[in-house]
Amino acid sequence: MDIKIKTNVEQDYLSVKEGFQASLFKKLSPPFPPVKLIRFDGSEKGDIVSLELNFIFFRQKWVSKITEDQTTEEEFYFVDEGIELPFFLKSWKHKHRIIGTSKGSIIQDEISYQAPFKLLTWLLYPAMILQFAYRIPIYKKVFKKEG
Repeated sequence: MDIKIKTNVEQDYLSVKEGFQASLFKKLSPPFPPVKLIRFDGSEKGDIVSLELNFIFFRQKWVSKITEDQTTEEEFYFVDEGIELPFFLKSWKHKHRIIGTSKGSIIQDEISYQAPFKLLTWLLYPAMILQFAYRIPIYKKVFKKEG
């Protein structure tokens, strides 16, 4: 299943790139399930991000590896792919794009995921949309033009 969510922000793409740190990741985590950041190497190829999702009665580990990153004159992007996923996911690939515009940048999340079976993939879709829509006002606040 594929999802694409775009957020317009006021800062230029290189400033937004610099803001993609562990502190931003923590702000982007939704209230449920609570997420504990175990490891955050960064957003360059080879980096690892490890999380623990707390579903109250049980916890699930989620480990992603950054498999690509590139900075051009127009955009910065990096791709994280799941290498250890919660039981409800079979595959995960998330391309984070920060595209420069004349008025700032567009942060574009391009997610591709699969659950262990097709029905669950479809059932997860609304939750995935909500998880990433939750980020929109946070991105807008964090990357508001200063001054």
